[in-house]
Amino acid sequence: MTCTTIPGLFLNLCEKWGDSINAFMYKKDGQYVGISHLQLKEKVDCFAIGLLELGIRSGDRIGIVAENRIEWVIADLAITSLGAIDVPVFPTLAAKQLEFVYSDCEVTAIVVSNNYQLNKITEIANNVPTLRHIIVMNDEFDSKLLTVKSMKSVIERGSQLKAPTERKQIIEDSVKNINENDLLTLIYTSGTTGNPKGVMLTHKNILSNVKGALEIIHFTEKDLFLSYLPLCHSYERTTGYYTAFSTGATIAFAESIETISTNIMELRPSIITTVPRLLEMMKKRIYSNIEKESPTKQKIFHWAVRTGIRYWQTNSEGHKVPLLKTKYNLAHKLVFSKIIGRTGGRLRMFVSGGAPLPVDVLEFFLAIGIVVLEGYGLTESSPIISVNYPDKIEIGTVGMPMNEIEIKIAEDGEILARGPNIMKGYWNDRHATEEAIDENGWLYTGDIGLITEKGNLKITDRKKNIIVNRGGKNIAPQPIENLIQQSPYIEHCVLVGDKRDYVTALITPDFDELKKLADTFGIEYKILSELIYDPKIIRTIKNDIDRLQKDHAKYERIRKFSLISEPFSIENGELTPKLSIKRHVVERKFHYLIEEMYKID
Repeated sequence: MTCTTIPGLFLNLCEKWGDSINAFMYKKDGQYVGISHLQLKEKVDCFAIGLLELGIRSGDRIGIVAENRIEWVIADLAITSLGAIDVPVFPTLAAKQLEFVYSDCEVTAIVVSNNYQLNKITEIANNVPTLRHIIVMNDEFDSKLLTVKSMKSVIERGSQLKAPTERKQIIEDSVKNINENDLLTLIYTSGTTGNPKGVMLTHKNILSNVKGALEIIHFTEKDLFLSYLPLCHSYERTTGYYTAFSTGATIAFAESIETISTNIMELRPSIITTVPRLLEMMKKRIYSNIEKESPTKQKIFHWAVRTGIRYWQTNSEGHKVPLLKTKYNLAHKLVFSKIIGRTGGRLRMFVSGGAPLPVDVLEFFLAIGIVVLEGYGLTESSPIISVNYPDKIEIGTVGMPMNEIEIKIAEDGEILARGPNIMKGYWNDRHATEEAIDENGWLYTGDIGLITEKGNLKITDRKKNIIVNRGGKNIAPQPIENLIQQSPYIEHCVLVGDKRDYVTALITPDFDELKKLADTFGIEYKILSELIYDPKIIRTIKNDIDRLQKDHAKYERIRKFSLISEPFSIENGELTPKLSIKRHVVERKFHYLIEEMYKID
């Protein structure tokens, strides 16, 4: 890769691929349609010229508040082609949160998707003194303010102002003036422990990550990526957008998280970037469906999975067992081919990040013949630090550092990383920057880990999440939570026990499984939430927890638990947009349940 900036990469790709392949696909009027590189470039150039007329210049910060859609990409490429800095945020943020972010970075303009997002911005516009323009992706919106205009009108204005050859020259001249060390984007961290901080990522930061990923994972123009994770997050933006885009692969946007299974069958993707939650749900759904089959079919399924795991293990160790291969081929014919068929039949890989991937989930997908590459990183590292190589997967680890990235383990177990992918710093926050990156360029990740004998990185927990009980024992909650969540009755588990005598847990149950239990036990109920108080259901869940944690040290075992009547959600504030649990929010919200569990019996 010879390009040193994202806009430079875009121009090269447009010249290479022209109208020959689809760059992106998206739903329009109920059908997926494609847009070629040159069609995309026409819109990007016109929008960029339109922004120039509005006074947008190199170094300006421009907000993006939108769900994944082709207009997000157009805005991103146009803004960055001018040398301006885009500041994308999760569209789930409340107005006050948007006010903090956009006041902090002093945006000149904000691009929003629809009326809902527009209303949030107009509510706080007077508190962001630098804001001059609001641009709406949808053609129809409710506002008569002169500062508000449609994206379509800005694109049309750009088309009218300059002829195609002149537009081309203006954009090319602008791109030539962009340096690899210039800021590409500001990505604000989730702010789970205070106000969010703006992570400053340069073109060099992002492209070093893209280059490193391509040296490990071989994508081609024949691949089709299904993108469902938010583009505003560094993981999807770098991996599922820029990396895929750089190879000529087609990127198709899922309509929503809820429609993924339908979109997979429509598009038949070959690669999906994901978070573990989707993989957990897929595995759980498959097992739930198997329970409805005859005992014979259940027996064949479980035999096939066991065979698949053994086959993968022997292959990964370099052993060839002909009889096992014969059994695996039979398992594939009878079971695995049908499961893969439900993903469209072309899916060859998931790339998983954002949270720890449970071992049983990874083993299952490897067993059926779908590779899952688990990686690790932070927004501050653009984001990838390490990833499992396709031919060197070590289950339970997040692989080796990518090329040019160094990692080391500090004396207290914290993982440190250094390389061209490490952020420039936090926006207007020198103190936080100096706390995160030392004078030798090492980024303090805040994660605890170790290096295995094979040279792979293993994450054991977040440094700040380590539970120290009253007896001075250190307990890493995530591995225990991941184990407990293997129970079919449990959706989420949050361990509690810091400075306490014993460990407890807050649990959100899988209500579909509780309904099955209620039918089995003949329990009558009016609303589902009543089931969390039924003694038979509580006893069943307790028995399953006891079964799962039987091999844990006594001080690590959950002594008491409380069932919560509603699933954790982004809307209620318990989950981040990438579906990680906001531990401090959950503990604060359900403190009364926690205190109840620590009352003396």
